[in-house]
Amino acid sequence: MKYRIRFLILLVGAPFILVFLIKCAQNEKRATIFSDTATERKIDSIILLMTLSEKIGQLTLYTSDWDVTGPVLRHDYVDGIKSGRVGAIFNALGVSYISKLQHLAVDSSRLHIPLLFGYDVIHGYKTIFPIPLGEAASWDLKAIEHSARIAAVEATAEGLTWTFAPMVDIARDPRWGRICEGAGEDPFLGSEVATARVNGFQNHDLAAANTLVACAKHFVAYGAAMAGRDYNTVDISDRTLWEVYLPPFHAAVRAGTGTVMSAFNELNGIPASGNKYTITDILKGKWNFQGFVVSDYTSINEMVNQGIVANDKQAADLAFNAGVDMDMQGGVYDKYLAQLFEEGKVDIMLIDEAVRRILRIKFALGLFDDPYRYCNEQREKDSIMTPEHLAFAREIARKSIVLLKNDDHLLPLSKAVPSLAVIGPLADGREDLIGSWSAAGDYKKCITLLEGIKNKVSKQTNITYNRGCGIDDDSKAYFGEAVAAARRSDVVIMAVGEAAWMSGEAASRACINLPGMQEELVKAVVATGKPVVVVLMNGRPLTIPWLEENVNAILETWFGGTMAGEAIADVLFGEYNPSGKLPVTFPRCIGQVPLFYNHKNTGRPASPDDKYTSKYLDVPNTPLYPFGYGLSYTTFKYSGITLSDSILKWDGQIKVSVDVTNTGGRPGEETVQLYTRDVVASVDRPVEELKDFRKIYLKPGETKTVTFTLTRNNLRFFNREMDYVAEPGEFMVFVGTNSADTQKAKFYLVAEEKIKKRKE
Repeated sequence: MKYRIRFLILLVGAPFILVFLIKCAQNEKRATIFSDTATERKIDSIILLMTLSEKIGQLTLYTSDWDVTGPVLRHDYVDGIKSGRVGAIFNALGVSYISKLQHLAVDSSRLHIPLLFGYDVIHGYKTIFPIPLGEAASWDLKAIEHSARIAAVEATAEGLTWTFAPMVDIARDPRWGRICEGAGEDPFLGSEVATARVNGFQNHDLAAANTLVACAKHFVAYGAAMAGRDYNTVDISDRTLWEVYLPPFHAAVRAGTGTVMSAFNELNGIPASGNKYTITDILKGKWNFQGFVVSDYTSINEMVNQGIVANDKQAADLAFNAGVDMDMQGGVYDKYLAQLFEEGKVDIMLIDEAVRRILRIKFALGLFDDPYRYCNEQREKDSIMTPEHLAFAREIARKSIVLLKNDDHLLPLSKAVPSLAVIGPLADGREDLIGSWSAAGDYKKCITLLEGIKNKVSKQTNITYNRGCGIDDDSKAYFGEAVAAARRSDVVIMAVGEAAWMSGEAASRACINLPGMQEELVKAVVATGKPVVVVLMNGRPLTIPWLEENVNAILETWFGGTMAGEAIADVLFGEYNPSGKLPVTFPRCIGQVPLFYNHKNTGRPASPDDKYTSKYLDVPNTPLYPFGYGLSYTTFKYSGITLSDSILKWDGQIKVSVDVTNTGGRPGEETVQLYTRDVVASVDRPVEELKDFRKIYLKPGETKTVTFTLTRNNLRFFNREMDYVAEPGEFMVFVGTNSADTQKAKFYLVAEEKIKKRKE
């Protein structure tokens, strides 16, 4: 009640109706993200009380510098909060610190409007889960949503109200370091994951004190950076924009994401943070997005370097009129927006609309009812890294692991194996396990792979550990010791890959093979003749053709998070049957990049008998591992596809069914994938497109019928006029275990008038 009274005091001298509206606002519980008519009136009443400076303050986001200075705020930011010139803070952590900052805003500013507190909660807060690319490899949408739900519970327990996630950029170039933050190369899978993560963070109810405002980023096409180099330019067709890069953002908007972040890149000559076509015309116009758009860190200022504006003032003008509501860290709205208004370059109605969007989120969070509802010290103590959270971290890390190779059923290993050599620079490391963008995670609390193995095997098993080499050094000084350890052992487990800093933002790699001397180390150990299991830890696809050809087994474990060591050991020793599937293609070599499954055909498809066809002279066109690929400790047999009809009526549906049988000796999960191809269309279409998938569990010998439903809506695309349509004609449908290993059938989409003529 005291917060309501305090807020009413600010209205002394205002019309009584405004006091009444604000009081009503505080007595209503918000059950949805976006406002109803009554709440919009209340927001309007607040805007009427605001000075231009206070309005611009709501559009300004600054960092607390926590990562550099600890819980200390710059003096000018303190003054800005007190004067109502700062509306949100990021990189502030912990109930004690955030409570102090919120008191600055609520107690000291004229209007007492509470702050938003944001942070990069990307794949967990303190309990760290696998990197998002790894989570996507689970193809388990419920698990991915629950991961985001736990992250929200922990982050809000420490006072945060806003996360700069999910990253929903489609990425087809593994050189780009930020591929690790998304769901891979496919727009359908990416859209499903985007929806799951928004739902997990926001839980359909921002009024609950354990939900976090999501931020879909980076709008848009950031994942198409030329040459895979971070922050680089993007040059793609409008068709590619709409078909590949926009769908996950549209899915996030449909799921109700409260905010969207504009990207660093320029798109076809226009910087993303100054692009009216994408932000205002598409996002706010065509999609009717009601939340607010925040720039990426100083991305508005960086338009000066991009050469589209001469100075920061012009950058502020371009970004604001393009539709960016909040300026992250650049300070250009704070410095120049009032001047631009006075010069007639910025309309007050646009300023009010941007303020309205931000206040809408603050109302949805319940901050006007109680600015300190996220500052509960007891909840902070009780909600972080709980046993339940750690157990789930272990579970989703297991689900994210992809078995790439398993010759002669080497895996799973026996817990009673007499002797093991555990070798490699990542075998007993902690810091790299949590990957990049690991929020407030403490790597010191990670379970290493070596520890996980020791916890798993019998007491009689003799384990020898040797690092062998560093991740990226050029020394072979310890090769001899590693080889000797391998020779003394029955099986060798080698943990190799990238350092955490080698993927993520500003971490592009021109060569995506194993860094340093790691491949040489593997070769030296393989030469002993001992069975070798390679455990990969990495944030992107790697070019590992030698490993595929020469080692016995390969597990792709990504950066698995806090419980990675236990989860990997569970898979190595058979307590969990791996079920992950690749959400991104693995190339044979860097020269194939970009390489993705849903490419379009050429007029001269590759033919081994004709030189003058589309192929390489030195490597096959095919990937090392295709999209959707992943093995199991059991085997699955697919029957032929059965269609309920060969004709799909214009407003009808057909059922696509396949029987899947577990033909091995272990229970296991299989992700059944459905793809389609439009055989002849008004524009050329991909050779196949993922349209649906089901993850099923089968006992040995068990058969399940998996049935998918296809309608005309599944077959829509952008035609020559860029209308989103389905066209009558012939289609292929593919169902299988990955994008390259499928059963196929044919059907026809028929317009209603043609059906009538056939009947006549």
